[in-house]
Amino acid sequence: MSLTRRDFARKSAATGAGVALAGSVGALASAPNALASTDTETADTGGEGQGAAAHHGGVGYGPLLPDPDGILALPAGFDYRIITHSGKTKLESGEFTPSNHDGTAAFDGPRGTTLLVNNHELKGPRANWTYPVPLTEGLVYDPAASGGCTVVEVRPGGRVAEWVGIAGTSTNCAGGSTPWGTWLTCEENSDRAGVNGMTKDHGYVFEVDPVDRRANRDPKPLKFFGRYDHEAVVIDSRRGHAYLTEDASSPNGLFFRWTPPRGFEHGRGRFRTLADDAGVLQAPRCFDSGGQFVDDLSRATKTGTVYGVDWVDVPDRDARSVAVRKQFAAGEITRARKLEGMWWGDGGAYIVSSYARTESPGTPHDGQVWFYDPKRRTLTLKVLLGVNPDPSADGAFDGPDNITVSPYGGIILAEDGEGVSHLFGATDSGRTYPIARNDLNVGTEDEPDYSEFCGVTFSPDGKTLYANIQKPGILLAITGPWKRQKRG
Repeated sequence: MSLTRRDFARKSAATGAGVALAGSVGALASAPNALASTDTETADTGGEGQGAAAHHGGVGYGPLLPDPDGILALPAGFDYRIITHSGKTKLESGEFTPSNHDGTAAFDGPRGTTLLVNNHELKGPRANWTYPVPLTEGLVYDPAASGGCTVVEVRPGGRVAEWVGIAGTSTNCAGGSTPWGTWLTCEENSDRAGVNGMTKDHGYVFEVDPVDRRANRDPKPLKFFGRYDHEAVVIDSRRGHAYLTEDASSPNGLFFRWTPPRGFEHGRGRFRTLADDAGVLQAPRCFDSGGQFVDDLSRATKTGTVYGVDWVDVPDRDARSVAVRKQFAAGEITRARKLEGMWWGDGGAYIVSSYARTESPGTPHDGQVWFYDPKRRTLTLKVLLGVNPDPSADGAFDGPDNITVSPYGGIILAEDGEGVSHLFGATDSGRTYPIARNDLNVGTEDEPDYSEFCGVTFSPDGKTLYANIQKPGILLAITGPWKRQKRG
């Protein structure tokens, strides 16, 4: 049953339209610029050693210390290890690790191992890339495409093995882990067969099993999720819905809900049994506390803003003649620019909108994080980053992309903005703190270029934070004195 505007307006009047919903992240800011600066002002300014961290009275772990190896700046007491490096480390088959690391998930593996499924965001023909995902026999969807996933096994004692999980897909950006222990990898590219040398249609979601290699043979696109520029996906294990984001513009992209067919039971290999048109794919139609339609999420200017959500059926999910996001007339659905990472936690989906500029009708911003509550059918704005006036300066955060909910409280975001690139955290009360800075300059001294962070995820035991530097493609394991973050 849909949530009517009248119902939502009545509930909002009773509870207060600006109140943030329950959840471990809570209301993460109270002003547009509240998350646009780091929170390390209480660090010991007398030195950059262990004392700085020991005397740090605020949230986080103190200031970031430059890396003598020029890769990753971390707080005192933290360390990192390179797990895979494109063009340097090798797969079990002898080929080099593919480039352009992106979304990642971590799983418990056999005999005390950790298994990571790592996307490689490689677009277009294989000849365009020095290190495409190898075309491993039986694991190829389209032999013309350069992207895919690798599976990385981190063994006790530090040994690493890597192999192909899926190949021949395009622009594997983010995705999402499933409650049954698999990875859904998303193609952020919707080229048709015959375009850019492709031999099959793209723009789909594929399932990759990190444990059972045989389950990955003969890759099957999960067409019921729709064909568009996918970014991320999460699964509601209680209700069975999947939620998906689209990173696109002209017009801005959409946030989707897929409802499985009646009687369907989730589990390993179950998606393969579904027909291409199984279930129902829908886009959101949001309205404010006064019952007014909201055309774009950039309209929200305060954290704690709550929108009611109805769902509208997608007419042609395979976009045979018209892109999915263009199948709706003005006033039918709610859009947002740069819908990026998602993470399931606290009974709902955390959703990132990376930025908004002139392509959006609302107020420009440098990042939003929304929380969709499926029980209440509401979207609540949890994080709002004001426009960063100087992205080249260290200190401010902008352009969040991948997201994870931290076992130590709050959330952790990977920056994909301009200038300096960080991993940063936000506590339940809106305090922010840096975790890492990318010190690897892939540009020149005169025109430095620091690639985005992506694939941020904790190990199942919470002791290691994994993250990627996308270019050239480096998977890092970060360890240190993790602690429960104060609310501030």
